[in-house]
Amino acid sequence: MQRYFLSKEHFDDGYVMINGEDAKHISRVMRMAIDDLVICCDNERKCYLCKITEVMPNFVKAVIVEPMTKQVELPINVSIAHGLPKGDKLELVIQKGTELGAASFIPFQAERSIVKLDEKKGRKKIERWNKISKEASEQSHRQFVPPVEAIQTLKQLVHLFHSYSYVILAYEEEAKNDEKSRFHHTLSQMKQGDSLLFVVGPEGGFSDREVELMVENGAISCALGPRILRSETAPLYGLAAISYHFELLG
Repeated sequence: MQRYFLSKEHFDDGYVMINGEDAKHISRVMRMAIDDLVICCDNERKCYLCKITEVMPNFVKAVIVEPMTKQVELPINVSIAHGLPKGDKLELVIQKGTELGAASFIPFQAERSIVKLDEKKGRKKIERWNKISKEASEQSHRQFVPPVEAIQTLKQLVHLFHSYSYVILAYEEEAKNDEKSRFHHTLSQMKQGDSLLFVVGPEGGFSDREVELMVENGAISCALGPRILRSETAPLYGLAAISYHFELLG
């Protein structure tokens, strides 16, 4: 069943008014008609089963049938901070990370990031990344769309650390020191409702200076197993492990 994410203003007195690209998608792409069912989600993580009552070229009206009570979000809020990688790798991370339950994405400029984006190119990238997040949220039946935040510097990112219950730094060098995974130990300490910032570097990883700065500000440096993962693989590994720990093992 098609799912659409709308702002709170679209919901009023038992009805939902859908306009813009979503209305065009319903009428022209999906060719839906009166009495067809859709799912509409507001910006407060609430979703509703809705029945279409009117289809026009520029808007669609639907009546709310019932709230959707099934919870599909991770029990902890996981934000992915990713050092800008080359090519379309971050698009893959945002698409698959959304499917795996990420709450938000924060791209940042690391020392070893080859990609350099000026303000204009950065805005266009953010728009595209947020569109990818929205489409992935619709496909995976999320209850909200994880935002892709503005591109940060590492210093700006570090200033955000205090906003999270935990900060995990994915750092392959820790595999040489850890007999037991700090990653597993950190997850074992977390409880429902906590927030986690999961920080991953670009292709070349982090410099010693960057690692020192983040650890000094509270990040927990963790290896992700005995193998070296690509930058785009690490956050997906982390999200899958978090889902397994909290949702399957309970």
